[in-house]
Amino acid sequence: MHSSPHILKPASVRNVMVRVLVALLPGIAAYVWFFSAAILVQIALASVTALVAEAVMLRLRAKPVRQYLGDGSALVTAWLVALTFPPLAPWWLTVLGVLIAIVIAKHLYGGLGQNPFNPAMVAFCAMIVAYPQLMSQWPRAEFNAFQPMLQAIFFSDRQLDALVMATPLDALRTILRDPEQRATVAGILGLSQHAATFGNIGGHGWEWIAGGYLLGGLWLLQQRIITWHVPVAFTVTLALIASLFSVINPEHFVGANFHLFTGGAMLGAFFIATDPVSGCTTPLGKLIFAAGAAALTWIIRSFGGYPDGMAFAILLMNLLVPLIDMNTQPKVFGHQRKTDA
Repeated sequence: MHSSPHILKPASVRNVMVRVLVALLPGIAAYVWFFSAAILVQIALASVTALVAEAVMLRLRAKPVRQYLGDGSALVTAWLVALTFPPLAPWWLTVLGVLIAIVIAKHLYGGLGQNPFNPAMVAFCAMIVAYPQLMSQWPRAEFNAFQPMLQAIFFSDRQLDALVMATPLDALRTILRDPEQRATVAGILGLSQHAATFGNIGGHGWEWIAGGYLLGGLWLLQQRIITWHVPVAFTVTLALIASLFSVINPEHFVGANFHLFTGGAMLGAFFIATDPVSGCTTPLGKLIFAAGAAALTWIIRSFGGYPDGMAFAILLMNLLVPLIDMNTQPKVFGHQRKTDA
């Protein structure tokens, strides 16, 4: 149709959530390729826990279980929890994280559409504060062995030290903060360019996982599930800040490529910060929200106590969403001022 009226079929929650799950598949495929199928076990464990917790809470709240259980929102939360937790996390840690996300961060605030904080990020922050050591056990890319990882997940294998290594962000932070090494960023990345930790851009394996999330995120943009405001503002702001400080002090700050293709930057830009419930709704508000989250991510990564500040940054910006939305309302058509309405 080239003339009005244009009648658009409304997108259901289920339809949107299913496409988000599909968009996560390229990143998951890269995860499996580089770090074994242990991540699939975590996703399955998180999914079952989320569906059971969702059903129980819906029953307690006297809501139609079949209708709400089938909307896919619990599965999206479960997958995001599994993808932000270490693949080697013990099974009970994943279960506990999902329960916090579904029961506390979602349903105790009123359920889907009522939660002010991103449930997956609430789970991540709660677990990394309570169990920092367990949340730091990331697998070696060169040790792609499913059975030992499965034993580590369900039986707390004592040989876990042979399976784990520091993430690129963790390794960089440790080296730079060690007064005895006196290493520089340029020296570290130059000597370790092809090492298992740092890879070519953002860590061996991790850069491909980030690329998978980027591919899935671009597909969500093409499908109009998300708008360009959040991913563009997040990635551009993070790249600009990282590049600026890298130019000012290249010995202690890495550049944009490293920050964008390691940690949870791409996952956060396309799948977490774009949450329509806990994020901003106005176009300008989305830009401010994403830019603030990116700036906080860089600050926490560079100066904070945790190697990747993406989760904390998004939760901090969630606190500001009402204020941002209130002050970025577009002018009502036919009125001179926003307050005239």
